[in-house]
Amino acid sequence: MKSTSALGVKVADEVWIATALLHREHPEAYDFTIEEIVARARHEGLHERLRPGVYVHAVLHCVANRPPNPGRYRMLFETSEGRRRLYRPGDPYHAEREGSKSCPNPEEIPSGYGVLLEWYRDWSERANQKRLNDDPLLKAQGSGKRLWADEPADEYVRRLREGWE
Repeated sequence: MKSTSALGVKVADEVWIATALLHREHPEAYDFTIEEIVARARHEGLHERLRPGVYVHAVLHCVANRPPNPGRYRMLFETSEGRRRLYRPGDPYHAEREGSKSCPNPEEIPSGYGVLLEWYRDWSERANQKRLNDDPLLKAQGSGKRLWADEPADEYVRRLREGWE
């Protein structure tokens, strides 16, 4: 998908594109090694030669749940040592990365890669919905409302506390 406008792509965006392509090509995979992300960036060929910054961005600068040094992006999420996936809204992140970029701006990526942004929105929403559906505490939401169906909550609590010293 190489394009003449690829030369101006930021290293962080190149890392995001490579990781998004891996996720889209391997939907069964939860995460990828740093080496897989770098290799995918090399294969995509957004620059004549792979820039050394691609590795550093995949290791540190783009990783939401690591302290910034100095990059503050929230484009990747460290799932375990040496493994990354795309950051999703709702993932925990280092406080000093608050408000930072989590995916490329459409006008800053080469033509032909814009479809990845739409894919990413759908992918993130599906993953977050699954996380909500699988959370036992969230599943229990509202399950106790029948406890107070016949009396106000204050009276129910007062009745439970009768006889306490």
